[in-house]
Amino acid sequence: MVLAQPDDHFAVKGTEPVSMAAVGGGPTVLRMALGAQLRRLREAAGVSRETAGEAIRASHSKISRMECGRVSFKERDIRDLLYLYGVTDPMQVESFVTLARRAKERGWWHKYDESLPDWFETYVGLEQAAKIIRCFEAQFVPGLLQTEEYARAVIQSAHSEDGPEKGEDRLAVRMRRQEILTRQAGPANLWAVLDEGAVRRTIGGRAIMRRQIEHLVEMSRRPNVTIQVLPYSVGGHAASGGSFTILRFPESELPDVVYLEQLTSALYLDKRQDIDNYLAVMDRVSVQALDPRRTRDLLNAILQEL
Repeated sequence: MVLAQPDDHFAVKGTEPVSMAAVGGGPTVLRMALGAQLRRLREAAGVSRETAGEAIRASHSKISRMECGRVSFKERDIRDLLYLYGVTDPMQVESFVTLARRAKERGWWHKYDESLPDWFETYVGLEQAAKIIRCFEAQFVPGLLQTEEYARAVIQSAHSEDGPEKGEDRLAVRMRRQEILTRQAGPANLWAVLDEGAVRRTIGGRAIMRRQIEHLVEMSRRPNVTIQVLPYSVGGHAASGGSFTILRFPESELPDVVYLEQLTSALYLDKRQDIDNYLAVMDRVSVQALDPRRTRDLLNAILQEL
């Protein structure tokens, strides 16, 4: 096995290296990348999750969470697992340990810990590192495409029990998340399909909704943003189960993640069969939806009604 310096990439023999620069080096994705490498090392060594768990005084389920990047890594656990997997070269071990330390660093969103649930902080970390984001939204304009006024109205209606400080924190996070679409260094690509109800439901009043629709028209002209509306005339459609988001990362080593937000929690799906099912649904609703030009025509027609 050849292990490069931590600021470059790390690799397992027989696999392509994961570039830390390419995935942005954010803590969430660093955990995913490191976990994937540990899984490949374990499998190459013929070690079961149960045996790996015993080596770090934990259960096999913790090994599974570590390999999926769902939890942070303790330095002692990394060293014990690498020893179990036959990785004993001091430089290689230290490279892994350094990456584990970087994976524990806090992202910009952690300053809002008091106002955001843990399960959503995970999503923000994934979104910040994603290269391609595809989503279907049934009820609201996607957060990445919301104006500040519209976003404030949505947050106030969904979290009316929160005080003004928490509401402003949520708003600040939503607005900063949008920077991934306009950043100079490799903006993310967004492909959003919106149910027609999402652009016709008046949120915050007619003036706010008008500015939101105008913003959608403007954003739809960006080369990295595709917006489609799924019209009422389609009737039943493949995404009748509700809203979802599919995140894809710059490196093929990292699996796609499907994000399903619920009222008080969220699901993160990364099994190949689940991902394939949601990709198929996304493809079908994209075909059923109006193309981007006709979507702009519909949005402009809605503007005339507001």
